[in-house]
Amino acid sequence: MRDGAVTRVKGDPAHPANFGDVCAKAVHLPPALRAPGRLLHPMARARRGAPLERVPWELALRTVAERFREILAAHGPDAIAFYASGQLLTEEYYVAGKLAKGFVGTNNLDTNSRLCMASAAAGYARSLGADGPPAAWEDIERADCFLLVGTNTADCHPVAFKRIRRRKREAPEDVSVIVVDPRWTETADLADLHLPLRPGSDIALLNGMLHVLRREGLLDAGFVAARTSGWDALRAVLERYPPERAAVLTGLSAESIVAAALRFGRARAALSLWSMGVNQSHVGTDKNAAIINLHLATGQIGRPGAGPFSLTGQPNAMGGRETGGLAHLLPGYRLVADAAARAAVERHWGLPAGAIAATPGRPALEIFEGLAAGEVRAIWILCTNPAASLPDLDLVEKALRQADLVVVQDAYDPTETTRFADVLLPAAQWPEKAGVMTSSERRLTYLPKLVEPPGEARPDAEILTRFAHEMGWKAAFPYESPAEIFDEFATLTAGTVCDCSGVSHARLAAEGPLQWPVPAADHPGTARLYADGRFPTPDGRARFVPVEHDEPVEPPDAAFPLTLTTGRVRDHWHTMTRTARAPALVARTPEPVLEVNLHDARRAGIQDGDFVEITSRRGKAIAQCRVSAAIREGTCFLPFHWGRRAGFYKSANNLTLAARDPLSRQPELKACAVRLRRAAGGPA
Repeated sequence: MRDGAVTRVKGDPAHPANFGDVCAKAVHLPPALRAPGRLLHPMARARRGAPLERVPWELALRTVAERFREILAAHGPDAIAFYASGQLLTEEYYVAGKLAKGFVGTNNLDTNSRLCMASAAAGYARSLGADGPPAAWEDIERADCFLLVGTNTADCHPVAFKRIRRRKREAPEDVSVIVVDPRWTETADLADLHLPLRPGSDIALLNGMLHVLRREGLLDAGFVAARTSGWDALRAVLERYPPERAAVLTGLSAESIVAAALRFGRARAALSLWSMGVNQSHVGTDKNAAIINLHLATGQIGRPGAGPFSLTGQPNAMGGRETGGLAHLLPGYRLVADAAARAAVERHWGLPAGAIAATPGRPALEIFEGLAAGEVRAIWILCTNPAASLPDLDLVEKALRQADLVVVQDAYDPTETTRFADVLLPAAQWPEKAGVMTSSERRLTYLPKLVEPPGEARPDAEILTRFAHEMGWKAAFPYESPAEIFDEFATLTAGTVCDCSGVSHARLAAEGPLQWPVPAADHPGTARLYADGRFPTPDGRARFVPVEHDEPVEPPDAAFPLTLTTGRVRDHWHTMTRTARAPALVARTPEPVLEVNLHDARRAGIQDGDFVEITSRRGKAIAQCRVSAAIREGTCFLPFHWGRRAGFYKSANNLTLAARDPLSRQPELKACAVRLRRAAGGPA
């Protein structure tokens, strides 16, 4: 740091998750912290359509409070919604949830974690009895088989990938890597076996592998008998997935499916890692179940080097789930629909019995559908950019235009979303505030405040607390420090599966990061879950879930012959509100590039380097193309980071559809039908 500003970012060599290693996005973060475009002052419109003008904090919060009271009186609490982000600190998540669910009276609080981790969370809960990855990063050094499904780990989780690569290099003959992805990526370069399956056919592959494991006698019969339930029902389903049928469904060879199964089944310790390629599907929860079924059937869970380990898409998506930051949750992974859970939270918050609504709120897409239909009248958006990240952007923009009130709390302006704001609230970002985040391995890390936020920007928790005071709830929100907020949250988790009651800011600062559960101040934390073979289900057993292959909602046809899949690239993150302000990252990846198979390009009359018009049933995008054999025929790939503000036709979410998983409510962002043609005019 120099002159109160961050000038360089280095990793902490003592941190057990990365040992000092950081990705390129973190290295190049300093320019973004003070770049033009930081939102420095509260802004508000005198009326819809008028320009945003600078206003004092007091007026901004009073304006929102007055509008909230009007809407509550006229339409009730469910006419208000909050949409937050996995980038918030745990304390900020907690205050937002308490404000919305406890005092405004609406369970319509959801986050952009619904777009990345909802299927994993639902999958863990359905199969194991509770959310929470059971494995730890240290298991990478102990595994001898890695199954990477729907994750380009090298680009999207580069620190974890370096550990996997190091493990492979240290024991190349003993460690095997299986990569399941329609694309050949840097991750696939490490693979002993790359399975470029048809998009959406993961369940057929995983069921086919489990069919082979059963046939070859590679199951852990003792674990299945003593620690699980539901095997007989799953076994009946597996009979329909011999490798020959799985090959037809996936487009792979039967031999490769058998080879993958044998590598997994003969491993001493198998670790599965997956991300958006699994979760972003209308059967994402079922895909998670298929992965977990593999681990339960082979006993590859609860021990060093083994387990089903979902890779979190945002820095504090885990912390958000712990605090109840999804529409169906309360703090401590409690369910809104559970009367005893509601009563416990009401007592902790000093609310009368019945104050928390018994019905889960609207998940992310349903919030915006409610705005478009007039059933939701106001939305408060915190630290996220839904007008770029959600599917079916025409619907999202219509929803924001029709809302009676749009409040946006962010560190940057303009974004695709801030242009719809009636009130803009300037938020601090890392490293301008203190608090806690939880990583993929359930590890809580304390982040100290290093510099002052610019202008009048304030930490999100402080903004929400001041608003609660404006609404007349000062006694329930007496916080003067983030440590006080964390203590209140941690106490509320006591006795739950994510027990953090033995954690405090002071302890994390003194001792370093801890993995929950941490039920006492002298508890060392828990490296991996279910080591005793007991699961948080009524009978203490994990559940096999029989799941079947299902085609994508929108398969290709004569009019739209290709399947588009979307994803991330190494140099950008989410909707580029930060990385677009880092010159080095923009220089390396300035534009979205469409990846298309050589044979598909020939049929469409497209050559490498051409600008291509990509059309779906919802809209159009234009991007330069890269023609290669590195992506499966019939499939094309477009990164989603660019929103319409960068150029209307640069947005991949012009194309994506809003179909979603019935359990997790996560949208199917990984498969939609498109057609290609050479764009006559060049760049969009």
